[in-house]
Amino acid sequence: MANEFPQAMVIGGSDSDGSAGIEADLHSFFMRGVYGTVALTAAVAGNSYGIHDSVTLPLPFIAKEFEVLADDLKIKATKTGMLADAELINTVADNLEKYDFGKLVLDPVIVTKHGALLLEADAFNTLKQRLIPLADVMTPNFYEAEHLVDRKLKTKEDIAAAAKELQDLGAKNIMIKGQRSADFATVDDYVLLEDGKSFWLPAPFFDTDRRNGTGDTVSAVIAAELAKGADVESAIRTARAFVSEAIMHPIEVGHKFGPINHWANEPVRP
Repeated sequence: MANEFPQAMVIGGSDSDGSAGIEADLHSFFMRGVYGTVALTAAVAGNSYGIHDSVTLPLPFIAKEFEVLADDLKIKATKTGMLADAELINTVADNLEKYDFGKLVLDPVIVTKHGALLLEADAFNTLKQRLIPLADVMTPNFYEAEHLVDRKLKTKEDIAAAAKELQDLGAKNIMIKGQRSADFATVDDYVLLEDGKSFWLPAPFFDTDRRNGTGDTVSAVIAAELAKGADVESAIRTARAFVSEAIMHPIEVGHKFGPINHWANEPVRP
């Protein structure tokens, strides 16, 4: 029967060196036994040294991608990546409201893990107003969570309170990623579920410059598991374990800031 194979979609940009963006998402979908589709929004000319140029695709073309995918496929989970500006975010939100692409995993690409701001104020506000209320799962990194609640998060209690505030913005389930312990021994992620259950997911800190695509991969694996019918907690736990393995077994690709190693994990056979 047509469309019985689990399908997921990524909405985001292409990264030419394959370490992040839709390439990391499609690596993740493949490793978790899910067929990956794409609503491409941008393309980046980049390598392990950095991003050197980028283009955003025309909005009518992006809208057409949503239309033709909805007309043919049965996508059961969707994740977002980098969305460049307010107009693009509005186009994405309009189409997510128009078509059924399953559960939405929102990776709010606002601030890098080094603290650099990626979205202008109008785009940031549009993301809060249009996309966060649509999210079944939202996966901000620690700095993005600080930016979203507009204050520093100094304690675990601060992080838990911030997760509740993000839930109050409309996202059902929250995963705040990447809070390092004071002694740098662990990296702790905090999860607040829709039913009120909360927990921490600690993992050993592994010092490496092969971390590109970490955030993309977390959200992509969550989406892949949701597309297969997993519950949100199981999907998040699977994603956290997957990324830990990928970071702790690096591959030597590129000269500087390289990709994580998706192939450190056992592939899931369809």
